[in-house]
Amino acid sequence: MNKIVKIVLAVIGLAGLICWFMLPGREVPASEAIDNGAMNTMFLLTYLLLGIAVIASLLFTLKNLFSNPASLKKTLYVIVGLAVVVGISYGISSGTDVAEEYKAMSDESTIKKIGMGLNVFFILTVVAVGSMLWGGLKKMISK
Repeated sequence: MNKIVKIVLAVIGLAGLICWFMLPGREVPASEAIDNGAMNTMFLLTYLLLGIAVIASLLFTLKNLFSNPASLKKTLYVIVGLAVVVGISYGISSGTDVAEEYKAMSDESTIKKIGMGLNVFFILTVVAVGSMLWGGLKKMISK
C-alpha cells in the first residue's frame, strides 16, 4: 500500500512539474493565461490533492474517535454545545438589523443567518476569553 501511494504521488508530482513548465510567460496577457490548459490542469491537481488530504484526515480522525469511547463522549458534548450556541444565536438574531440600502441585495433569511453567524462568533469569543481568565484565576488561587 505504501509503495502504491508513493507511486501515485510521484505521478501527480511529475504531472504538476510538466504543467509548471507549460505555464504561459509574463508576456502573455491575463485574459489568455486564464484559458491555458496547463493552468487548468494544475488547479485540477490541486483540488484532487486537497480532496485526498481532507478525506484521509477525516477518515483517520473518525477511526481514532470511534476507537476511544471517552473521546467520543467528549466530542458529542462539544457538538451538542455548539448546536445549542447556534440555536440560541439564531433565536436572538432579528433579520431586520441592516441599513436600508442593503435590504434590496438580500432577503430577511439571509440577513438573519449572517446575524446568527456574528452572534455565534461573539458568544464563542466570550466563552474562550472567559475560559482563559478562569484558568488563570484558578492557577493564581491554587498557588
